[in-house]
Amino acid sequence: MAAADIAGSKRAMAYALCKHLSLDPDTLSSTSIEENDIDSLFSHIVKSSEEEVMKWVEFSSNFVGKDGEQHLFLGNLNQDLSQKSVLLGNGFKPSAADIVVFATVQVFMNHLGENELQKYPHVLRWMDYIQNIVDFGTTVQKINVTKSVFVPPSHPKKADKGDADPSSKKVVSGEKNVGKSDASVDSKKAAGENKAPENKANTTPAKNNKSSGDKKKSQEKSAGKANEGVADKAPQKTAEKDSECNVSILNIQVGLIRKAWKHPSADSLLVEEIDLGDGNMRQVVSGLAKYFSPDDLVNRHVVLITNVKPGKLRDIMSAGLVLCASNKDHTVVEPLIPPEGAKLGERILFAGFDGKPEDVLNPKKKQLDKITPDLRTDENGIATYRGIPFTASAGPCRSSVSNADIK
Repeated sequence: MAAADIAGSKRAMAYALCKHLSLDPDTLSSTSIEENDIDSLFSHIVKSSEEEVMKWVEFSSNFVGKDGEQHLFLGNLNQDLSQKSVLLGNGFKPSAADIVVFATVQVFMNHLGENELQKYPHVLRWMDYIQNIVDFGTTVQKINVTKSVFVPPSHPKKADKGDADPSSKKVVSGEKNVGKSDASVDSKKAAGENKAPENKANTTPAKNNKSSGDKKKSQEKSAGKANEGVADKAPQKTAEKDSECNVSILNIQVGLIRKAWKHPSADSLLVEEIDLGDGNMRQVVSGLAKYFSPDDLVNRHVVLITNVKPGKLRDIMSAGLVLCASNKDHTVVEPLIPPEGAKLGERILFAGFDGKPEDVLNPKKKQLDKITPDLRTDENGIATYRGIPFTASAGPCRSSVSNADIK
């Protein structure tokens, strides 16, 4: 970020913090604001060392200090705000943390185009709320947030008076049916009179007719129950089908390659011994020999699927799949990079997909084939599933290969 932008952010932050704490902003000189970094300026005004607040102060310092990584920070912020209104607390009251982060993020967001802004919907919602409830002075340019307009549905037109009372049509219909019924009876009588006398003995008694009617009702009732059963099972089958095809069934974990060596009988393959934490080691065979030497992979953190069905690749057992980003012509292939600070063995999560992973994927169902087309890196290199970041406890996973397929 430019020096002028950082200076403007600090001025807005200082002003808003003073107002938030009922202090006089004029007591802060321009020199003290410009010479202090964000951490020092915050501590000078707020005089607080609350751990949760200081985490967001550190976030703000890193946001303005690490050029080129702002989109990564915004992705983390967007994820954090996906289920809350403000950064700290369970209500709607902004805290000092909201003020500091808004002041540092706002300038950068104002330089983004509409398409880029829409990638961070939760950040936009939060910023629109904060900028309308916190006083940052006159130096802050408000973010223009496009809001959808609610259009109430129109009421249906009233029926014509002629159609208001359907009884007349029913009467006509009834009259027609009566006429048909009488004609039917007359024809049956005529047919009965023309029948030979011996056919009268075959006439079904009224009691039997009643039994036949009861049987028909019973059949209809049984059919109704059967249809109810089908209706009840249909949503369940749909839900089961959906669960088979989304990323929640995969157990994607953070690992560290401890050892790597060439496959003894395949030049294109490498064998890796991957540490998943707590002494859990996993042997995986990967097609990375064309892109990396074994030494390149040792001590490298990776992201891998650990619930694929174990099997042999050219006589070497493999029990996992290291996920890699690849450009279109496969000239560049790179294992996904977990965020710094991610714990070995922790599961990668996806917002909105909270299902439990299967113990072992069933190859016959071709579940991976259905999921991998939705795995891609975005233009910033963030690994995503249907646009939702691969998220570890320390942030999203990424790659230096942007707009790439992940397999």
